[in-house]
Amino acid sequence: MPADLSAADALALRMTSLLLRPHPSARPGTVAEVVEWFGAMQAQDLASGLWSLGARLPGQTMADVQAALERRDALRTWPMRGTVHLVPPADARWMLALTGVRSLAGAATRRAQLGLTEADADRAVDVLGAALVGGGRLTRAQCLATLRDAGLSTDGQRGYHLLWFASVRGVTCVAPNVGTEQTFALLDEWAPDPRRLERDEALALLAHRYVRGHGPVTDREFAGWSGLTLTDARRGLAATADALSTVRVDGEPMYVDAALADAPRTSPDDVLALPGFDEYLLGFRDRTLMLDPAHQAAVVPGNNGIFQATVVRAGRVVGVWKRKIGRTAVTVTIQPVTTLDVAVRARVEQALGRYADFLGLPARVDWLT
Repeated sequence: MPADLSAADALALRMTSLLLRPHPSARPGTVAEVVEWFGAMQAQDLASGLWSLGARLPGQTMADVQAALERRDALRTWPMRGTVHLVPPADARWMLALTGVRSLAGAATRRAQLGLTEADADRAVDVLGAALVGGGRLTRAQCLATLRDAGLSTDGQRGYHLLWFASVRGVTCVAPNVGTEQTFALLDEWAPDPRRLERDEALALLAHRYVRGHGPVTDREFAGWSGLTLTDARRGLAATADALSTVRVDGEPMYVDAALADAPRTSPDDVLALPGFDEYLLGFRDRTLMLDPAHQAAVVPGNNGIFQATVVRAGRVVGVWKRKIGRTAVTVTIQPVTTLDVAVRARVEQALGRYADFLGLPARVDWLT
C-alpha cells in the first residue's frame, strides 16, 4: 500500500531530490555528477545554468564551473521541448534520439513560417558540420556568417532555427562561451564516446533520473518535462519500477526514488537564492507545492516564459531578485512577495552572499519594500 504524504511531506522530499538539501544516500560533488543526477538541467539562460550548478556545489565558484564545462564534463544542447539543457556528454546522442526528435515534428511548419525549405535546413547542417570539423569552435555570429556565405538567409529567426536544427539533428552542440559570445562545436568531437541504449533502456534511464532529481512526481509531470507522450512516460516509469517507490500525495499517486522512501520528511526553515531558470520550478508543470498561485505573476511577469530568480524559504517562494554585475561588485535587488521580518531578511542577504561569493564579487543589496 503506497504511503500517504501531505503536501508538506512531499515538498520536503522534493527539495532533497532537487539537491537543495542534503540527500541521505548521495551527495554529487562535481559538475558532471550533478548533471548526471538530473539527466538534464535547464540551461537556456547560461547565467542561470551556471548558478544552478553553483547552488548545488557549495564552495565552488563560477570559474570552477566554467572550467568544468571547458573540460566537457557537461554540454548544452536541445534535448527536449525545444529548450537548451545541460546534459552528460555521453548521453546527449541517445537523448536527442529519444526526446529531441519529437521537437522536429513541428519543424516543417516553423520553416514554412520563416520562408525556409527542408533543403535549406539540410544544407545548413552540412555547412556547419564542415566548418566545425577538426576541433573547430565558432561563435554564434561566425556560424551565422558561415551560413550566409553559403547562400542561406539568417534574417529574423531563420538563423536561430538553423542553429537549433543542426543541434537537434545531433551534428552540433553548444560549447562554452568565449567571453560573452555563445559558441558551437561538433557533437561527435565534444562527446566522442556516446552511450548506446535501446529505446526501452533509454526510457527507463530517463524516467529514473527524472524521478530521482524531482520526486515525488506524477507520470504526467515526467511526460511534460521530457516531452514524451504519456504512453512512453508510463512505459519508462514501469521499466524502472524496481528503483522507485509509489506514494500518495493528498490522494494522488506519485513516484519517488526508492532511496528516499524512508528519508526524514522534516522541512527545515532554510533560505535559498535560486536562479530563475532552475529545475526547482522549470522541472514541473504543477508548481503549487513550491509557488503560491497568487505569486505566479511576480515570478513570471506577463506569463511570458521568462522566470525571475527566486528567494525560497522552507521550500516555498517568498521573493524574487535581480542582479546587476559590475566590475567591482554585484548589486542585488530583492522584491519580497510575502512579509519578511528583519531576521529573515538578514538570512536572505546571507543566501545572496553565497551567490556573490560564487561570482567572486562583493554584494550590494537593495530591498524594494
